[in-house]
Amino acid sequence: MIGLKSTLNVIDNSGALLVECVNVLKNKVNNGWGGVGDEIVCVVKRARPISPGAQAVSNVLKVRRGDVRRAVIVRCRKPVRRPDGRVVRFDDNAAVLLNNKREMLGTRLGGVVSADLRMKGWGKIVSLAPKVSPSRHHSRNPVRSEPF
Repeated sequence: MIGLKSTLNVIDNSGALLVECVNVLKNKVNNGWGGVGDEIVCVVKRARPISPGAQAVSNVLKVRRGDVRRAVIVRCRKPVRRPDGRVVRFDDNAAVLLNNKREMLGTRLGGVVSADLRMKGWGKIVSLAPKVSPSRHHSRNPVRSEPF
């Protein structure tokens, strides 16, 4: 659960490393607490330094310290119970930064994201992720449709 003043790691290549949540958007269910797939407003607390020679290619580093941006939560430390009985929990809280059109600022992701993002309309993030946690509808013992 992500709320006011929660810190999250940024897993895209937008230039931000650490953000702090200042608001959870459009979440009437959990009274201002956000989970995986929820959109938040955050402040960049730590960003990659911009070297003087890299000013010409500054498209790589799109954010600076103190910028206010939107982000979507992709990992959460709070355990989530799935309908099949499994409990999914991540080691840290993580987010991906967005622009005003709700598109990703970065072009690459580094790290695992939750499969619940696909069901909340963030399929683009899931498709760019190098690894996705097990899906909600994934079963351990698939039923074979044809006999041996």
